[in-house]
Amino acid sequence: MPSTHTSLHYHIVFSTKNREPWFDSEFQSKLHRYLGGAVKGPGSHSHINGGVSDHVHLLVGLKPTHCLSQVMSELKSVSSSWVKAQIGNSGFAWQEGYGAFTAGASDLEKVRAYINRQPEHHRNRTFQEEYVAMLKRGMVEYSEEYLW
Repeated sequence: MPSTHTSLHYHIVFSTKNREPWFDSEFQSKLHRYLGGAVKGPGSHSHINGGVSDHVHLLVGLKPTHCLSQVMSELKSVSSSWVKAQIGNSGFAWQEGYGAFTAGASDLEKVRAYINRQPEHHRNRTFQEEYVAMLKRGMVEYSEEYLW
C-alpha cells in the first residue's frame, strides 16, 4: 500500500492537583475552548472537550507521528500557564499524570455524549469513582496507593 491511513482517537482525562475545584461553570467553557485550540496546535483534532470544576475530559484524534506523552506534556504545560494568567493565581497546577483510553471510530459519538454529560454525571459520582471505573473498563492495571 503506497500510503498510510490511521484512525487514532483517545479519550484523555486529567485533574487539577489534589482535585481542587478551580473552575466555575463560566470558566470551564473558556478552558474547554482553549484546550481544543491547544490540541489543534500540533496538528491534532479536537473532537470535544468537557469536564467539571476539578478535571477535564478530551476526545482527540492524533496523527501516527504524534507521541501521546509529548502531546500531553505540552498541553498540560501551556494550559497550566494559561489558567494561571486567566485566574490570576500562580498556585494552580494540574495533577502529574493522566489517563488515556483508545476509542474506535464507531465509539466516538458515545464518548462525545459521555463528555457532554459530565456535570450531570458528577452529581452522583466523584472523580475518583469515575476514574477507577474507567481504568477497570480499559483493563488498565493500577495500584490504589499510586492513584491519588
